[in-house]
Amino acid sequence: MKVIQASFGQIDNQMINSFTLVNDQGMEITSINYGCIITKILAPDKHGNFENVVLGYDSLDEYLKNNAFFGAVCGRVAGRIKGGAFELDGQAYSLAQNDHNNHLHGGLKGFDKVVWDAKVIENEQEIGVQFSYLSPDGEEGYPGNLAIKVTYTLNNNNELTIRYAANTDQKTLLNVTNHSYFNLSGDLKRDILKHSLKIKSDKFLELNHELLPTGNLLDVENTPFDFSNGRHINTGVTSDYQQNLLAGNGYDHPFLLSTNQDNEIVLQDSESGRTLTIETAESGVVVYSGNSLSGEGEIRGVPSRKHLGICLETQGLPDAIHHPHFPSWILEKDEEYCSVTKYRFGYEER
Repeated sequence: MKVIQASFGQIDNQMINSFTLVNDQGMEITSINYGCIITKILAPDKHGNFENVVLGYDSLDEYLKNNAFFGAVCGRVAGRIKGGAFELDGQAYSLAQNDHNNHLHGGLKGFDKVVWDAKVIENEQEIGVQFSYLSPDGEEGYPGNLAIKVTYTLNNNNELTIRYAANTDQKTLLNVTNHSYFNLSGDLKRDILKHSLKIKSDKFLELNHELLPTGNLLDVENTPFDFSNGRHINTGVTSDYQQNLLAGNGYDHPFLLSTNQDNEIVLQDSESGRTLTIETAESGVVVYSGNSLSGEGEIRGVPSRKHLGICLETQGLPDAIHHPHFPSWILEKDEEYCSVTKYRFGYEER
């Protein structure tokens, strides 16, 4: 196993580097220290062909122009916060309203748009890179100096593990996720409409027209949101179910996971045979089927279009600060935050 480091560009006189993790099976994961962006994942299909299975770019300039959060870490709070405002202990805080009237993915300059420090990790079990950042008190309106580390590691079982660790000197909010868009066809040969997804979840969040949770947890049974036995993404895209329609024909919904660290999320592309199994410590996963991807420009030579990738954002439930019955995002002073999500890439030979 090895780590290959290279220059990826420069922003505000800061060098941006890429880090490519290569295991003994030939799998590769490349990330950069701008936004902790995962730019490329090369994974084998059922014939042993290694191809890229995430949406991304080969230049920093393209990332600076794109606002789709390709492969980035989103925070301090991933997802939406209603009205761009919240209260903690009676103190009101105002955030950027960068999604109509609401706050999205950490604001105008969230974790996805900052330069992180990076340190390479190499041992017998795994290789990786640890990104670290100090988010100062008041950044994007959030209280507290927050020290956060995001670590990507790869082992010889073709497992990518993302570890998040943080602490704060003042009570604050924290809900981070990785926003990779997966496409298991390989090198974007097809869209993700015929990908099959299985989720161990009995409940999903009802959304309103602003894609904010109403607070209601709906049963998945007898709806296009029942992924318990697996279903194709196109069943939601073509559905006339109201929740699919308001999301722009498809999914942009949080699911409450009924189990953790138990093969709870499985994505599969039958033509390539590729599978992606996700296990997480988080309470939920936001499934976004790329309904709003732009039809303009190209992604590594492939015309950009709707449903070219699917996001499986393991995280706490969106807008939890306004819904006390949701699992809390509040991080107390000097509390150690820790969360782990594992992505296992495989294939079925049938």
